[in-house]
Amino acid sequence: MEYEGIKVDVDFLNDYSKELEKDAKTAEESVYKQAGVRFNLASPKQLGEVLFDKLKLDEAAKKTKTGQYKTGEDVLLKMAAKGHQIVDDILAFRELTKLKSTYVDALPQLINSKTGRVHTSYAQAVAVTGRLSSNNPNLQNIPVRTERGREIRKAFVPRDSKHILLSADYSQIELRIVAAISGDKNMCQAFLDGTDIHTVTASRVYNVEAKDVTKEMRYKAKSVNFGIIYGQGAFGLADNLGISRTEAKEIIENYKKEFAGIQKYMDDTINFARENGYVETLMGRKRWLRDINSANFTVRGFAERNAINSPIQGTAADMIKLAMQKVQAAMKKVKMQSKMILQVHDELVFDTLISEAKELKPLIIENMQAAMNLPHKVPIIAECGEGKNWLEAH
Repeated sequence: MEYEGIKVDVDFLNDYSKELEKDAKTAEESVYKQAGVRFNLASPKQLGEVLFDKLKLDEAAKKTKTGQYKTGEDVLLKMAAKGHQIVDDILAFRELTKLKSTYVDALPQLINSKTGRVHTSYAQAVAVTGRLSSNNPNLQNIPVRTERGREIRKAFVPRDSKHILLSADYSQIELRIVAAISGDKNMCQAFLDGTDIHTVTASRVYNVEAKDVTKEMRYKAKSVNFGIIYGQGAFGLADNLGISRTEAKEIIENYKKEFAGIQKYMDDTINFARENGYVETLMGRKRWLRDINSANFTVRGFAERNAINSPIQGTAADMIKLAMQKVQAAMKKVKMQSKMILQVHDELVFDTLISEAKELKPLIIENMQAAMNLPHKVPIIAECGEGKNWLEAH
């Protein structure tokens, strides 16, 4: 994959860079207009003074040790939720300038002059979870959360007009692994029935029929599903969803009652780690946790969250690596000319000969799904899309 690299559309990036610059300028001017003063928007010190001393947007604004106001993203996002337009514009300015400098302007510089492609480097032993990590450029953190960030994926294209990109990924793999490792009967059943796991969670947590689950209920349930395995408590959930701590506590308590197997998995895993000093993935790959018995509450809490999370993320990491080997071997066996070129978390990207696409798609899905058998017969589902660029394929 490192050797093959991926083709990048430089003209698209150059055009997009100009567009981002224009939009960033608009956001910046809007900030100055609302602030009634021009200042250095990239300076946290000056920004803090404008927001909190001049505009008095938050009487309880927190300061850092050096005495300047905190203006990190978490602080600004909370303020934006309260409907301050100037904060929305500041966040927009930050996002646009970061996308421009970190990705859009940087990628063309990394094109190899001999191959005309970008070649990332993968590391096997950097991420503690066992996932591959990518750097120079890091293609795994190309943003996907915002529309502006996703646009960057349009710059990754097939090698020529005879090729398209295929992108295959696992569906909700970490939650499937949670169900399988914990053996929680309600969660396993939801996957066995092929129902939407977040809707099922919401219907159980709110005690309503699945058909009566609202969009908002599903969104909250989704947040709990993902949050709970990362050790998120009522405080974190309330923060995340912008709800009261009482409501968050109630949601979590209902969740633990309805999905008792997950709470048992969490308790058992922490106890196992305390006694043995490590936890392991379904494949038996260990992660040592030397702070699991620390007397320091914060340090120990961090190790406990890792104990719960590592078998889940680690098993997902093992699975995608096994899948890559299986897919590669299957492609070789039928002498395909298409190439596997990228791995991003639970997703694999292929530079695919159009004439091979029809045969390659089922081959990828079949081998990804057969990479590993999960306990309790929890099914593994992979999906595959195609397109003229990475965004379209995914």
